[in-house]
Amino acid sequence: MNKTALIIITIGAIIAIGFIFMSGGKNKNNGNIPVQNSVIKDSIQYITIDAKGGYTPVLSTAKAGIPTKLIVKTAGTFDCSAALAIHSINYQKILPQTGDETIDIGVPKAGVPLEGVCGMGMYSFKINFE
Repeated sequence: MNKTALIIITIGAIIAIGFIFMSGGKNKNNGNIPVQNSVIKDSIQYITIDAKGGYTPVLSTAKAGIPTKLIVKTAGTFDCSAALAIHSINYQKILPQTGDETIDIGVPKAGVPLEGVCGMGMYSFKINFE
């Protein structure tokens, strides 16, 4: 193998590794595409968010005008996403390391989003109500 071919292969490998590193190696919702992660049961809307290494999904949509509860699921969560604050409803709590935390958010109004943030301000999520 000549020197030029080796350089081209090395540059290609570096670009490929950089692409994998920058994309996280997974197809994650980067927050630009809203996810519909709610279900209505017995006239109450339940929205589910996972908390571990951040919040998933980052952006959600749900219905406005009906009683709503947010379920935050943790599974071995030891990072700052376990320290959740939702300022608009005056909620702040350290979540259990593993389990479900049900938060009553009342009856949301259309066009008024609900935003949650970790204790360090590194991770956040947003729920838009329509």
